[in-house]
Amino acid sequence: MAAPGDQRIAVPIDDPNADTEWNDILRKHGEAIEEARRLAHENRLEGKDLDELDELEDEEDEEFLEIYRQQRMKELSALQKKSVHGSVYPLSKPEYSREVTDASQNGPVFVLLTSSLGTNVESRVLSELWRQAAREYGDIKFCEMRASQAIENYPERNCPTILVYNKGDIVKQVVTLMTMHGVKTSMLDIDKLLVDVGAIPDNDMRVAKRRREVQDAEEEKLFSKNIRSTSDHKEEDDDDWD
Repeated sequence: MAAPGDQRIAVPIDDPNADTEWNDILRKHGEAIEEARRLAHENRLEGKDLDELDELEDEEDEEFLEIYRQQRMKELSALQKKSVHGSVYPLSKPEYSREVTDASQNGPVFVLLTSSLGTNVESRVLSELWRQAAREYGDIKFCEMRASQAIENYPERNCPTILVYNKGDIVKQVVTLMTMHGVKTSMLDIDKLLVDVGAIPDNDMRVAKRRREVQDAEEEKLFSKNIRSTSDHKEEDDDDWD
């Protein structure tokens, strides 16, 4: 019998060409990545406005760009025709039924019930976003009312509250910003709410543009962070040589 030191230790090596389950998973993963890249390339102009399309004249085929220009112009024209609002409607109890319940027969109506206390930070944050949303989405009706005026003895701890009406009924309610991002709630959250209730499609050009701007900002932030990290390492290396 060979001594332990003389025994050959065989490390099993997988055949890279073997059609194992793991290789099959890797292959499918690679195919999914390629498909995602292909779709991203095909849809690279989705959500870009007319100014952004004009900036791509030197990079994209003119005929291809013109197709998207015409598409954007049609979308903008349709939005302008439907943009009959543009600001937040302040509500009072007597007009609630007419301005909200009845009006929702023509499309979703978003009602914000605010706090009567100036110390409610979430309420102030959402009121600001409500005004911005009303400006950007002029085709959607945004209303606002003090919760205590809308519902007697409505708990202050439940403010702010969002009520979404459609076809005369409440189809969604959001109590405080706990299910969003608290005081860090942004227009991205408002966009998601509008999409979730069907007020706008997920590929709405306004939504796509904001998502792209946020993504670009995050990439820029990451790039700057990597530059600083590289610079810090270089300084450390220089110090080592001193």
